Amino acid sequence: MADTLFIGLSLASILLLVALGLSIIFGSMGVINMAHGELAMIGAYTAVLSGIYLHLNLIAAIPLAFLVTAGVGWLIERLVIRHLYKRIMDTLLATWGIALLLQQAIRLQFGATFFGVNIPGLGTGLQNVSLPAFFQQSWKIGDFVIQPYRSFIILVTIALAVATWALLYKTRWGIQVRAIMRNPEMAAACGIDVRKVSSMTFAYGSGLAGVAGVLLAGFKTVSPEMGATLVVDGFMVVVVGGVGSLVGTAAAAGILGEINGIVSLVSNDILARAVVLALVIGVIMWKPTGLFNFKGR
Repeated sequence: MADTLFIGLSLASILLLVALGLSIIFGSMGVINMAHGELAMIGAYTAVLSGIYLHLNLIAAIPLAFLVTAGVGWLIERLVIRHLYKRIMDTLLATWGIALLLQQAIRLQFGATFFGVNIPGLGTGLQNVSLPAFFQQSWKIGDFVIQPYRSFIILVTIALAVATWALLYKTRWGIQVRAIMRNPEMAAACGIDVRKVSSMTFAYGSGLAGVAGVLLAGFKTVSPEMGATLVVDGFMVVVVGGVGSLVGTAAAAGILGEINGIVSLVSNDILARAVVLALVIGVIMWKPTGLFNFKGR
């Protein structure tokens, strides 16, 4: 049981990174980013490419993936999202379209196959990211098995969650983001450059998704479709925890991850998924603002 809870905690950690970005973006900008999962996928492929061309291991690929996906997120906000503020359904459809485009770009080797250019490692086959040797040796303390890589995932997530909290509550940028979450019009009237802050927020949330993709690539096959389920799971965490609440997002990720792990152990993955969905539906019905939130959806 302890091993199952540990595995559930590592999966919850990845969910937390995905959901943190979604929560910040939706909370401050009112944007439902359906391409968030594809940004995680881009982070995973950044790890693949950096291993092929730069010979970087998974740890070194993490900051690179953050920068790459943050840059892609910044471009998406500047080129598309900026023109659709306060049009929530339009942003949903636009980002869904962007998600499909990103999937196809990877599937078609960034579109280069049309020009006879082949990028090694990005063919039609599925990809994997190899782990450093020190992540592959498990330790035992009594009957409890410690898996180094899953422990690393948890530590990275804690570090990024603390960094996100510090950015939001201890910096000038964080004050501006929280002001926009509360009332964007009043924030603009007080001299805050809402568009600039929104661009930085979207980029930061996208970067977190990229890190989640790299961590997921350490134990899951990397494929163009890998982000589709991530964005759904991320939104479920946001719904349960509450929009814009870091504590709620962290608690919801832990709750859903552990419930999924425990039910999977007792029964199977399908029933575990059903139980999680039932819990999310119950929260939507009885506490629409989420378990720890000040702002409605």
